[in-house]
Amino acid sequence: MFPPGWPGWCVLMTLCISACGLEIIDYDGKDVICKQGLSECTMKDEVLMPDPDDAVDVQNLMPKFKLCCEDTAACTLCLVIDAELYIRPYNDTGSEDQSGNDEEDYSDPKASVTICYQAAPTMPTCKKVEFMVNHTQSDLAKMSMVINKPAGVFFGSKVYVCSSNLVRQEVVVPSLDEVCSQRQQKDTEECYVPRLIRVINQGMNRVELQFAGRNRSSHTVCAQYEKNGRCQVLDRMTIPLYSVTPCMCLQAWHTDDNKPLRIQSCPFNGSLPFEENLRQNVSVSVGQIQMSNYGTKLLWNLSAPCRLKGEVWPCHRTAGLIQDNCREMKGFRRQLANSTWRQNIKGHWEQTGVFEDIDFQLSPCVMMKVNEKGHQLGPFCYNNIPTAGRWRWSLMVVALMLLVCLSALLIYFLHDFVKKWVWSWRHRGFVEIGRNGHVVLLSPPDMDNGVQKSVCGLGSLLCNQGFSVTVDQWSRKKQCTMGPLPWLHSQLLELNHLGGRVVLVVTPKALERAEGWTHQRKEEDNGLLQTWSPYSDVFTASLSFIQGDKLQGRAGERFLLVKFDSFAHLSSYKRLPEPLQGLPLFQLPSQKKALLSELTVGGKRRGSGGRTQTV
Repeated sequence: MFPPGWPGWCVLMTLCISACGLEIIDYDGKDVICKQGLSECTMKDEVLMPDPDDAVDVQNLMPKFKLCCEDTAACTLCLVIDAELYIRPYNDTGSEDQSGNDEEDYSDPKASVTICYQAAPTMPTCKKVEFMVNHTQSDLAKMSMVINKPAGVFFGSKVYVCSSNLVRQEVVVPSLDEVCSQRQQKDTEECYVPRLIRVINQGMNRVELQFAGRNRSSHTVCAQYEKNGRCQVLDRMTIPLYSVTPCMCLQAWHTDDNKPLRIQSCPFNGSLPFEENLRQNVSVSVGQIQMSNYGTKLLWNLSAPCRLKGEVWPCHRTAGLIQDNCREMKGFRRQLANSTWRQNIKGHWEQTGVFEDIDFQLSPCVMMKVNEKGHQLGPFCYNNIPTAGRWRWSLMVVALMLLVCLSALLIYFLHDFVKKWVWSWRHRGFVEIGRNGHVVLLSPPDMDNGVQKSVCGLGSLLCNQGFSVTVDQWSRKKQCTMGPLPWLHSQLLELNHLGGRVVLVVTPKALERAEGWTHQRKEEDNGLLQTWSPYSDVFTASLSFIQGDKLQGRAGERFLLVKFDSFAHLSSYKRLPEPLQGLPLFQLPSQKKALLSELTVGGKRRGSGGRTQTV
């Protein structure tokens, strides 16, 4: 309202601007126009408190808002105030110096009037108009004030106009929507809204949106299903083609404006390809509701981008009908009412309904006929498997798939271990398979370099397979220090602790040595002592331990034999010497896998897969 200096009892009259919009006038920059009885009018800003002793009274105020348009500029809002004035004679001002001459009543031809306007909640703005009074005319005068872009006034504002002698008027500015709805207001700056251009990109399966003209970086677009639906702001200027339906509308506005004017367009209405998108995006769920009287209801929920017109009814399948046919239950058809639609979080419209007294033993379903063309949708059938049961079956399937995948990974990474376990089960039953054990490799009593290289090669092979290997050829220093028999005894003690086997490499010389040990005589050649290798005493000592195991019924538990295929002349021996009989014998390299399996399994022998009794 006006400040305290303005009396509150001034006359209030309200002027209403036509809802059809604002009048357009050509504005040439003049802010005040003198009319009847006035000349040399000028207008300037004035303080809030007018002079109550002005010689001019305002008889009537007629404020109105118009659009002031210049030739090269956009139209702007302006306040036009037409005022009717009463010019009081000079002797009416209360002066004591009066003469009886009537001509002296108008001795001062210069006068002024102050008019203020206010748009809540701003402070009043006052304008003072000064003019020359023409005494030859009547004491009534008229003038017009043009205030371009009045301070604090916007579209939709309520403005109070008051004069110094307390004549007051109220005028309401039309809203921006009313002004911009007129074709003649197209040049008004506030009425500009961004214009959207849509391009359908079939290759990318999307609709591309573009702005036409002006600055396109400060514009915002939102999309909505139905004109009164919730509008969701788009993060990007593209819309997937499958989500475009005939009821989709777009809004665009200036992001920088305080109260931006929005334009709404529904460019996809009536397009046949988008009708198919609507049908593809319709979803129906069917459920069961248990009533208090032990009855059941068939619950259906329809979700679609647009509000549909049509019918819905229950049906049931019977034997012999094809999958897409469903026999209607008479007397249940219902209309899809417009008043029961609600919008979900995705922006789609939903409607829910029930059918009572439905027999769920007949596999109930729901059918729909939508839109004017009568397209039928369905059937949508009730699944009588409880939701919890479906979840349990799903979890079981997922758990089974995870188990199969885990088993495949274990088999892949533990391939060699599984092969050894299978071999053990097939040949010896279930035995414990741990890490590879210890192997003591004893050389035959040969001085041949080829035999010694073969023994060292076998030792290296076993080391590469993960066994801990002790070869008598590699421990000559300890044998010299301890003696052959104590050294072999210490190796057997370590073997009993770690688990493993003693491997004897047999050659013709080794068989001869074993045969001679059996008859307890020294080997002689033509009455001379035969020359043996430095390790012959270790081989001979091993025969004593083998004989001891046989006497205890443990033949082949700690010792096994290996021969190389290169020793073909071993076939002349039909039987092994008596100390070596009953021990597993493996040929290398043809039986390498069998030998490695035998060494890996370890433990008590319950059968022999690679053993042979003949040479």
